[in-house]
Amino acid sequence: MAIKITDECINCGACEPECPNNAIYDAGVAWKFSEGTALEGVIDFGDGVTLDASAPQDAVSDEVYYIVSDKCTECVGFHDEPQCAAVCPVDCCVDDEEVVETQEELLAKKAWLHAE
Repeated sequence: MAIKITDECINCGACEPECPNNAIYDAGVAWKFSEGTALEGVIDFGDGVTLDASAPQDAVSDEVYYIVSDKCTECVGFHDEPQCAAVCPVDCCVDDEEVVETQEELLAKKAWLHAE
């Protein structure tokens, strides 16, 4: 499961520097696949969808910090637990029940993001 940030977020920013995939962004800030990853140029998602890794993507939230689920690996392969949840002072980094992934899928995503 990816992690999401709930609307209880106090916008402290403690989570953002902890993410090994650079999947956490401030409210209203556009994001890119290339930020904090090895992805560059045109990336292929394997389902016929392609995208420029450096192209800005719309912010997921305009109100609180947010996590890009396509970049979130729950810190699998980096740490024993999601670091955003570990440092969040208000416990608003929680499992995203809409994005359920197995350990193997999370490891494969990590490998894809970091060209391993």
